[in-house]
Amino acid sequence: MVAIVIGTLLGIVIGFIRSESSKVTNTLLGALLDILRSVPLIIQLVLFSTFVGVMGHPMNPFITGSIILSLYTMAFMSEVFRGGFDSVPASMKTAGRSLGMTYWQTVFYVSFPIGIRTVFPSWLGVALSVIKDSALVSVIGYMELLRTSDQLISRTQQPLEILLGVGLFYFVISYPLSFYGKKIERKMAL
Repeated sequence: MVAIVIGTLLGIVIGFIRSESSKVTNTLLGALLDILRSVPLIIQLVLFSTFVGVMGHPMNPFITGSIILSLYTMAFMSEVFRGGFDSVPASMKTAGRSLGMTYWQTVFYVSFPIGIRTVFPSWLGVALSVIKDSALVSVIGYMELLRTSDQLISRTQQPLEILLGVGLFYFVISYPLSFYGKKIERKMAL
């Protein structure tokens, strides 16, 4: 959940910058985001945790996982929000400016509310993916749900029951988010 919150906030900022910036800035940020989106999450986790260890600054595995998962989430969320900001018709922005709003008032009272409504389904999809991808964070070494389940399986010799419990845990987290997300999406429909 930490990665979703941080990734969303950073994604809004980067998405806005990409939507409103010059071609050079947009190209540079786009290249960085393409790298973050193209390299598999498990590779990013292993590289970052190895690099931090080699530099002599070992980190708490939770912090390491949160940083990488947040950056990975930001890369996807920034494109989601850039699309939302770009979907706001220029005529609406112009109308806000003609009513005497400043640039930032137009952003906060016109572009942002309309852009958020259009991106909610995509945001929800990315958020659910991040919840599922969080299982990969166990690769960097700390005890996570699947690792604990492996230990329980070796102790109890009941893999089916343990793995069903793990699956149920992820379902309990993901389903309400998806269910309420659909309800909110219907209420926010344009």
